[in-house]
Amino acid sequence: MSRFHTLLVANRGEIACRVFRSARGMGLRTVAVFVEADAEALFVAEADEAIRIESYLDGDAIVAAAQATGAGAIHPGYGFLAENAGFATAVSAAGIAWVGPSADTITSMGDKIEAKKLAVAAGVPVLQSTVEASEFESIGYPILIKAAAGGGGKGMRVVESSDEFDDAIAAAQREALSGFGDDRVFAERYVARSRHIEIQILGDSHGNLVHLGERECSIQRRHQKVIEESPSPFVSDEMRTAMGDAALSLARDLGYESAGTVEFLVDDESGEFFFLEVNTRLQVEHPVTEEVTGIDLVREQLRIAMGEELGYDQEDISCSGHSIEARLYAEDPANGFLPAIGTLDAYEPAPEPAVRWDTGVGAGSTITVDFDPMIAKVIATGPTRAEAAGTLALALERLHLGGTVTNRDFLAAVLRQPAFLAGDTTTDFIERVEPARSREIGDGEREWLLVAATMWLQGDNRAHATTLQTMPSGFRIGRLAPERVQFGHGDDEHVVYYRHNRDHSFRIGQVESTGSATVHAWAPGELDVEYQDRRRVVRVTYEGGNLHLTSGAGGISVSVLPRFSVPEPEVPGGAVAAPMPGKVIEIRVNVGDTVEAGQVVAVLEAMKMENHLRAAEDGTVTEILAAVGEQVEKDALLMVVDDGSEAEDD
Repeated sequence: MSRFHTLLVANRGEIACRVFRSARGMGLRTVAVFVEADAEALFVAEADEAIRIESYLDGDAIVAAAQATGAGAIHPGYGFLAENAGFATAVSAAGIAWVGPSADTITSMGDKIEAKKLAVAAGVPVLQSTVEASEFESIGYPILIKAAAGGGGKGMRVVESSDEFDDAIAAAQREALSGFGDDRVFAERYVARSRHIEIQILGDSHGNLVHLGERECSIQRRHQKVIEESPSPFVSDEMRTAMGDAALSLARDLGYESAGTVEFLVDDESGEFFFLEVNTRLQVEHPVTEEVTGIDLVREQLRIAMGEELGYDQEDISCSGHSIEARLYAEDPANGFLPAIGTLDAYEPAPEPAVRWDTGVGAGSTITVDFDPMIAKVIATGPTRAEAAGTLALALERLHLGGTVTNRDFLAAVLRQPAFLAGDTTTDFIERVEPARSREIGDGEREWLLVAATMWLQGDNRAHATTLQTMPSGFRIGRLAPERVQFGHGDDEHVVYYRHNRDHSFRIGQVESTGSATVHAWAPGELDVEYQDRRRVVRVTYEGGNLHLTSGAGGISVSVLPRFSVPEPEVPGGAVAAPMPGKVIEIRVNVGDTVEAGQVVAVLEAMKMENHLRAAEDGTVTEILAAVGEQVEKDALLMVVDDGSEAEDD
């Protein structure tokens, strides 16, 4: 192996941008590959050169792109082909350096069933499990059904009783086949009160091997991580040493090279830890380890791929402070964390507090169903865990964001939860603690923000006036008439009246309201306004009839409603609609069937995950408007369940 000068990243989005950053710092030229849906993406613009391909899973096209651009190495990022042994072999066979562990190691760890056998041989404790379907129930409920290949929460189902058994296995197999091309599953003992702890390892081609401490990744929804931190608030020095030794023991048996992660499940009550899997790639949550150790993991990967030695031993590794990462997603926490789509009308982190933003999007970027809906990874580091959590929550709250539903407010709520701050962060945290899924805006706060929205619109109208631009809104020769603005917020509509006073302040509310607002400064993206003696600077984006406002206390998005609107078509009361764009993979009822509230009537696949759609009420299926295999848009009507209320009224 020798030093290369050009690096191709076989991935997209924020991880491509992240790898480019370290590569440029090492003096390397960067190459991106992109599909049509990503033609305008940030990572494409950041690369020195970009090659269009048909699919991120087309290994031959990626190797050809590397050869055409003179790339001496390929970094796979995570997801897609990152843990594909065949791709790693093809890269090496082409004379291109593979930034990752060997194909043999990927093969050994890529199959969770075989990985468990190797862990046992290395003396690492494992959970009771079986691959024989006839023996699944012998483990005892609850059981966790898991895909033998892949991860990321796909192909996983918790089974509480025998009634759920067949459906859970079938669903896990479908997701595993769709996500990884392999429908094999196995059963494992499920530990409800547990923690997800992982050990970061680094190994070079000279036999040097170290671990960089642990990360805790227990805050999860749909078996996918949303908040990660280092170090864990639960792990003692003794446990850290034991887990680190276990991880290194397995890594030595594998002859591990490059960066990797050995994942463990820790029983919160007993403190016992059990091997889960080895991720033979960079992890999404790697920044928290970088922040507390000061070691750039991507740089280390690239150095190792060049044949360099680590240059340090285990005793040289030390950690300082505490780092927490939150994954900002386009998803709806109030609706089962279902993915959302849309265009980011607004996306502007506040300059303070100073945190790390790993992102692959900007204002104007579109979140689609084609890829994972992550917007950014936001990382805060501080001298204490409490300070890191508070800094991260504030950075999220001060982010100017709008255009699609996100989990921003949910993440901030988790970080400010007393249970989180106390370190009570087991994998059932979300279900057990129930942090707020969205931000509750009080009447007073809503009123202030709606007045701010009104004042910004008034300024915008004057700025774009073609005549009499210096005249106040609603100017008349006699008394100034009140102006009226109508906003939509959620399911509610709000009307704000205002009238320009002679002293350039505004009367707010009804015609004779006592409220008073003063605009101290107006700009296309900002407003300095005072209302009822409360003054703030608000960031503003107006796009497509929607206003997005962010102040120090959080944000709000409202639609500016026309004075006259066309009535929308009436939707049947028992409608079952698609909560997101996706593919209908199962219709479980027929016209004329009687169903109960909560019964699964259809299954929708979106982003390689299955979503069960349930009847909202008891009734009879009167219409089925979608077919298996059909691709449907968000809010598309799939079927109608009649509860018989109309017949009773007659």
